[in-house]
Amino acid sequence: MKTTRREFIRLSAAAGGAFALTTRSTTLLAEKSAKPLRILILGGTGFTGPYQVRYALSRGHKVTTFNRGKTHPGELPMEVEQLIGDRNGQLEALKNRQWDVAIDNPTTLPGWVRDAAQILKGNVERYVFISTISVYADTGQGVDETAPLAKYDGPDPYKETIEAVKASGYKTYGPLKVLSEKEAEKWFPGKTLIIRPGLIVGPRDETDRFTYWPVRIDRGGEVLAPGKPNDPVQFIDARDLAEWTIRMAGNRETGIYNATGPAKPLEIGQMLNEIKDALHSSATFTWLPADFLQQQKVEAWSDMPVWAGDELGLARTKIDRALAKGLTFRPLAETSRDTLVWFRSLPQERQSKLRAGLTPEREAEVLAARHQKKA
Repeated sequence: MKTTRREFIRLSAAAGGAFALTTRSTTLLAEKSAKPLRILILGGTGFTGPYQVRYALSRGHKVTTFNRGKTHPGELPMEVEQLIGDRNGQLEALKNRQWDVAIDNPTTLPGWVRDAAQILKGNVERYVFISTISVYADTGQGVDETAPLAKYDGPDPYKETIEAVKASGYKTYGPLKVLSEKEAEKWFPGKTLIIRPGLIVGPRDETDRFTYWPVRIDRGGEVLAPGKPNDPVQFIDARDLAEWTIRMAGNRETGIYNATGPAKPLEIGQMLNEIKDALHSSATFTWLPADFLQQQKVEAWSDMPVWAGDELGLARTKIDRALAKGLTFRPLAETSRDTLVWFRSLPQERQSKLRAGLTPEREAEVLAARHQKKA
């Protein structure tokens, strides 16, 4: 059943104000870094950036952000130095400055790395590039960091735009990230840390690619569940990713690391049941096979978020290297509750239409078709 006001208040208290940008680091404020760093965060106001900022500050680092000043303006703590500019040619604010490390969050285009690196080279000791597991050419069997990478075969990649990436249906996203990684390594040889996250979830995720499930399960009733209960899934809470990134930067790590989770294999049936338990929901799950969903034109990943459909190797990405470097994960129950609390804090207009998953009407249609077929 849908969360009552009393239950929502209880969940809000349990979440600790997730939508107000608190993180697990608030319990670790005394854990200062051995040597505070001057950290430049390119971006810093989107999804993971604010978590990086607050965790870095809690560990005693000094933080500067560089962005257009248009996303969530005025949200960052006053201790943060905020530089205004644009990756598309307006980089003057980065000139004649020095930092210990730069963390590049939003880059998709190799030209963005090149242009920033030309200014930062010699003024930044190390460069952290946040990439993606979409860089791999084939994720059919699950990959580690040595797997072959996707190749870009489009027009001049240094003239590509974000609009063109969107127009391609994001088909060029992975290959352009590959080129961006190479650009980072070119300008900062031996001083580059490349982190390749999988699906990033939790409070502040404007894509709703995980949010759909806590919201839908909280509503209760018969829930359409995709594929088989033992299909693998992988994702990482944005806060876990952000905190680990700052720790890696503080430890002056370099190299390439896949960063998704959890630490042990997770099946979608377990995921849905853990969300249900965390929210004290009365929902029931009706599992529909992949071939039937395909007939109904229900797509994995978009209509059924987190689930990879027939590309289950994508949910078997190997993270041994990251685990060895201290990547940790908060409980799924915590992510589920915090995500729901954050979503319920948004304007009603935003809540009225999830950006991923099936609408209630479409879900009912597909379930009815399945029941009719079995009758």
